[in-house]
Amino acid sequence: MDVVAIPGASALLAALSAAGFGAERFTFFGFLARRGRERTEALAEIAASAHTCVLYEAPGRVGATLGELAAGGGGARPCAVARELTKKFEEFRRGTVADLAGHYGEAGPRGEVVIVVGPRAEEAVDEDELSRRAEQMRNEGVPPREIVARLVEVGASRNVAYRLGHEKAP
Repeated sequence: MDVVAIPGASALLAALSAAGFGAERFTFFGFLARRGRERTEALAEIAASAHTCVLYEAPGRVGATLGELAAGGGGARPCAVARELTKKFEEFRRGTVADLAGHYGEAGPRGEVVIVVGPRAEEAVDEDELSRRAEQMRNEGVPPREIVARLVEVGASRNVAYRLGHEKAP
């Protein structure tokens, strides 16, 4: 079944709604810097983000941007490239970042482009391993608040991290 965006005031929202990714939380990056540290940092943030990211890109740079994102660890993320939204030649192409980098590396799209990078896949977190990490940090004298923060960074839910961070040593 095809999903068609309804015209509106923003290509961002049209692409986000029609891409089909979770949009409960997303970050809009606008146009990335063409080069330099600011661009590198933005691409790293997109690759590491747990939620959906949206950016605008010039047609001639779509392949390169997706290639850089794939090389930076985001290659397996789901992605949609939307072009010419609400116009006669509207097109959505979906795949992984790496797949689309290959496609657009050969021939860039024409017209206005919005790239929507879907949320990072949730990795299963072993609670026994988290418990061992928490115990080790406790033994090193790490305060509970810091234990919670570190466990959340490695993928624990906030509730599980809080419980493990505040457990009493046996």
